[in-house]
Amino acid sequence: MELSWIGHSCFRLRGRDLTIVTDPVPPSLGYGAARLAADVVTVSHPEPNHCALELISGSPRVLEGPGEYEIGGALITGVATPRPAGQPSSAPRNTAYVIELDEVTICHLGDLAVPLATDQVAVVKDADVLLVPVGGHCTIDAVQAAEVVAQIEPRLVVPMHYRTPVAALDLDGLERFSRELGLTELAAQPRLNVTRSNLPDALTVVVLEYRR
Repeated sequence: MELSWIGHSCFRLRGRDLTIVTDPVPPSLGYGAARLAADVVTVSHPEPNHCALELISGSPRVLEGPGEYEIGGALITGVATPRPAGQPSSAPRNTAYVIELDEVTICHLGDLAVPLATDQVAVVKDADVLLVPVGGHCTIDAVQAAEVVAQIEPRLVVPMHYRTPVAALDLDGLERFSRELGLTELAAQPRLNVTRSNLPDALTVVVLEYRR
């Protein structure tokens, strides 16, 4: 499975027989806006920076909420996450997705605003790869992200949803999350190829380059 970061919360997961795109990001944020081909699109939160479906070519299956789905050999579970304090019950909830693709389990936490509850951790705890927001302000911050990593205990962690030079959003940068995990400066790489056999034994953080 090849994992590429398009920017913000948008990733492309390219398996042997299926391509999945998460949270399509609009060109207005500054990330590369080339159209993406996908068989499946997951939307964690119906917020403009997470659901630019017009950029997806083909006729993908679009998943926009909790449920269990089997598509093209992939198993995908959508899990509703807790509401932030004060959010009305009428507001759309964030959905985290657990994706089993090519014998690797990926968890995309989406627009997660508060740490997971115990029952939600139980669903996502088997994830090999965790895609976690770290920028704070409208999602969990670096401290909370580190707590979620400790709860889920993935083998690989890929941070997302943080401030970058092209998207100067009101988010924290990556540095605070790196400090929380006791990491030195990490070099970004263009993509991540993951198989069941090459998963690391110990927790490893991978920073991906965003599309320019």
